[in-house]
Amino acid sequence: MGNADLFLRISGITAVENLLISNPRYPIVEIFESLQGEGFNTGMPCIFVRFGKCNLACPWCDTDYERFEYRTLQQIVEKVRSFSAKNIIITGGEPTIQPNISLLLAQFKRDGYFLAIETNGLRAVPPQIDYISASPKAMYAEKYRRRCIDFAHEVRIVMDADAENFCQQIEQKIRAERYYLSPCEIEGKMNLLETIALLGKLNQRPNKPKWQLSIQTHKLAGIE
Repeated sequence: MGNADLFLRISGITAVENLLISNPRYPIVEIFESLQGEGFNTGMPCIFVRFGKCNLACPWCDTDYERFEYRTLQQIVEKVRSFSAKNIIITGGEPTIQPNISLLLAQFKRDGYFLAIETNGLRAVPPQIDYISASPKAMYAEKYRRRCIDFAHEVRIVMDADAENFCQQIEQKIRAERYYLSPCEIEGKMNLLETIALLGKLNQRPNKPKWQLSIQTHKLAGIE
């Protein structure tokens, strides 16, 4: 046992309390209050906590997740408390790759927030999360064949490729309450026709999950 561990044991400080004392830092792109614009919770007032860094590199991603600044746990909590919404959406980048994220989420839960996460679904979701929105990426289909989460409250797939086979693959891999297909936007153009055509094909299959359309309504409404 090292001197630091001995001190913690003698003083009665737990490992979690020690992390609180050290006030860990997280890469943050932005924190803001708005309405959820996608999926089942569209219109829900919420606070977005957007983390930097990602374990994928989708060329059409609309978040510059490599531009971030490090903020301490205390700074993040204080910023979140300055807003009125009681729902938080943890997003990115990819939030599940962040060290010590459970410590931050535990504080949010103590403050009484409902916690939703937007994740690509390749890594386990922290236990503090109340609602999981998984967005598997068709261009990384091989990764999902090897390993991914097995449950989400909703699945949202962006049609960034020939996604028909991938949608069926994800149905088998991730059990979800709802499945959504979203058009891919590149340089201001969306492949909406191809997206709704695939929706029709998926929903004509007997005894299979029904898919719905999800679009980024926040962009149409002119909000962040």
